Amino acid sequence: MADDETPISCAERTAPARDGAPAPRSATGAAAGTVAGTAGREAGTAAGPAAGTPVDAAETGTASSANAGPAGAGSAGAGSTAGGTAARAARAGAWLLPAGIVLAALNLRPAITSLGALLEEVRDGLGMSGSVAGLLTSVPSLCFAVFGVTAPRLARRWGLAGVVCAGMAAIGLGVLVRPFAGGTGGFLAASALALAGIAVANVLMPVIVKRWFPDRVGTMTGLYSMALALGTALAAAATVPVTGALGGSWRGGLAIWAVLAVAALLVWAPLALGRRDGGRPHRTNGTNGTNGTEKADGSDGADSSDSSDRSDSSRPAAGPGRGVRISASPTARALGCFFGLQATAAYVTMGWLPQILRDAGVPASSAGVLLAVTMGLGIPLSYVLPRVAASMRHQSPLAVLLGVCGLSGYAGLYLAPAAAPWAWALLLGVSNCAFPLVLTLIGMRARTGPGVVRLSAFAQSTGYLISIPGPLLVGVLYQHSGGWGLPLGLMAALMVPQILLGVRAGRDRYVEDEIPARTPAR
Repeated sequence: MADDETPISCAERTAPARDGAPAPRSATGAAAGTVAGTAGREAGTAAGPAAGTPVDAAETGTASSANAGPAGAGSAGAGSTAGGTAARAARAGAWLLPAGIVLAALNLRPAITSLGALLEEVRDGLGMSGSVAGLLTSVPSLCFAVFGVTAPRLARRWGLAGVVCAGMAAIGLGVLVRPFAGGTGGFLAASALALAGIAVANVLMPVIVKRWFPDRVGTMTGLYSMALALGTALAAAATVPVTGALGGSWRGGLAIWAVLAVAALLVWAPLALGRRDGGRPHRTNGTNGTNGTEKADGSDGADSSDSSDRSDSSRPAAGPGRGVRISASPTARALGCFFGLQATAAYVTMGWLPQILRDAGVPASSAGVLLAVTMGLGIPLSYVLPRVAASMRHQSPLAVLLGVCGLSGYAGLYLAPAAAPWAWALLLGVSNCAFPLVLTLIGMRARTGPGVVRLSAFAQSTGYLISIPGPLLVGVLYQHSGGWGLPLGLMAALMVPQILLGVRAGRDRYVEDEIPARTPAR
């Protein structure tokens, strides 16, 4: 992986913030504030330039003191006005950033689940075979693996908000264009554009949560995961009825979901335009009161050799060298493989569950609703599960529970798909909550913001590479066997290693502690 080559500095190894606990000192000595304060500083930086009036709390204070003297009263008045503007921007930012996270999450699955609900109509309209349809359901994993690995480098160049904003634009354009692109090739190309936008946002959202809400990782991951599940379920349930309301054309039923991307752009564009110096927002160092520049990967631009950090007793002893690779960590590898297997199960479910049920005699509208139930169950569970996981020392029991539910759901679909479809949908819905669990583990298994960036990119790019063959293989087996026995047997078999890898990834470890440091070549 490209990001695998990026070294993790030993100076970055600091203790992580636990949900509900005060945020620890970062490697540069900067202390994270409260959620509202952090969001306010970000929005104060973003909103000011976007409105043509740059506002930074530290800059305001500097400017006021510099102008004091002969025009003292006027300077004081100006400082008071600027302070009021900064306060209003901070209050707006306290809501703007969570709203941006929710709207971005809502866009990360409708491009996929809306297609699953209308897959039979799309196949007929474009003349696709079962194997080509399987390839189409594998495209999300392929795009997530290829484009997701570029997210950290793009974020360092353009900033987190800038890359997420561009991702929302790509999603909107791809979703709008693909039904009218003409032919299978154009449909696949436009789908790839939308999925590229989803890929970079997938990688960066855990980083944004860790960086902007360091003392609320579990809560904000739950909010993000809940919004993601809501978007997934909404597209699955509403696509068929919306298609009927639009005259029965599957093209309109797929294109309508570009509206969500437009809504997200309205929030992320001001944040992206407000970034300065290549997308790196300025903020005040909470430890010593000096101005610092926070890099897009979550680290600070201040000197990492700050004496206050060197004396921090909570930091484990650094290794002998500085250059290390994230893939050297057994926990990182377990997370990547666990991510891959849960993604395989999720995309097979999103792409093929309605077809499985329709082949068993369930009406098309009911099959779409059942997919929505499967995805919608993640709405409450995706909010609760990260909070529960963050309160546990070991998350392995959660991985076992989710895997057992998946095994039960596949067994039901194999033995009696039409007998109790609601039960099988509910069991698979619980099993699919391995996704918010693995997102939470990514935030908990690295000590610092830069560590989360690299772990997120490695785990997601590796995981999506692993998940590429799954939906395609299911389509091939379905076409050549003429039934769902072999595909469902394959999915049940894959649940066993998923459980074992989840147990490994759920142990209380940090990837920085597992990586043997090496001295870089001179």
